[in-house]
Amino acid sequence: MRLSWKGFAATAAMLVFLASPMVCRATSCTTQAALLPQDRDALTAAGGRLAVAVAEQDMAALKAALLPAVAQDWEGISSEAQVGAVLMKGGQVQLRSLYLLDATSLGAPADTQFFCSNANGSVTVTLTMRALPPGRYAVVLADAAGAPYAGQLGFILAWDGPAGGWKLGGLTVRPGALDGHDGVWWWSHARELARTNQDRIDGWSAWYAYDAARMLLLPMDFLSSPNLEKLVTEQTAIRNSPQNAFPLMLPDGPRTWKIDAVWLDPTLLHADLGVAYESTGVTDPAAQRTEAIVVLSALLKAQPGLRENFHGLWAYAVKDGKRTPVIELPMAQIP
Repeated sequence: MRLSWKGFAATAAMLVFLASPMVCRATSCTTQAALLPQDRDALTAAGGRLAVAVAEQDMAALKAALLPAVAQDWEGISSEAQVGAVLMKGGQVQLRSLYLLDATSLGAPADTQFFCSNANGSVTVTLTMRALPPGRYAVVLADAAGAPYAGQLGFILAWDGPAGGWKLGGLTVRPGALDGHDGVWWWSHARELARTNQDRIDGWSAWYAYDAARMLLLPMDFLSSPNLEKLVTEQTAIRNSPQNAFPLMLPDGPRTWKIDAVWLDPTLLHADLGVAYESTGVTDPAAQRTEAIVVLSALLKAQPGLRENFHGLWAYAVKDGKRTPVIELPMAQIP
């Protein structure tokens, strides 16, 4: 997923490089309920137009709304928007949350945190942005209610003055469900797997189920909340997890495979896992496929719980530092 900030102030690149790595907190956040009516109406209108443009794949409308300072990032933003064609299909656009961010007090681009609390201060959502130039910004979250993939949209808006109004500065598009299950289901499933894992050696299934829950519940990477922090705490408490397992040496008969990494890979909008392994260097497509299947099979024999809880595996062959996708197979097709 792409977020575009680098175009905000090209001339300030050296200032960003020299800036202190400390996070700046001289900022403020106003949540939706506390917004002035005129601000709420303006952000609702801007977010609604952009969400409909993504759902309808109206690239002309999106480009017209683009902040001039990020015009050079249009290709990445438009590619991200195209993902929405599938994720939003069959759903009704609904705005979820609005956050108005005031960073006008910044003296120069800086890593910045916004603490967005509800009316009684009982819940605080934290937004952390890197190298943020001074200005007024907003984050608008929207959903495709009823869509099979429950598409989620996250817009970063920047105030371009009275003449320009709110402009598009960044976009994230993500599914809200994988294999028919939303993030809440995956979290509950992860907890159950973690509970039943207490007396077993396999904590991998629980770990990656938590990864699925976090991805589906987190519309933008720079957003954090008490619930998400609780999820991370639960995940890191799992016994025998893959957290520090890599590189993993996996014996398989006469040879041993080196597994560099395993991660949640929703590329095909399924709850798949990506597996990066050190290849022997075969280049023939048929031989690459055979090697990949052998590696995937060895992994499932070592971690059988993965077969029961995920859709399939992606094989990524690594040779001389280059990672190449080889094949994706549903679990039933892996011996």
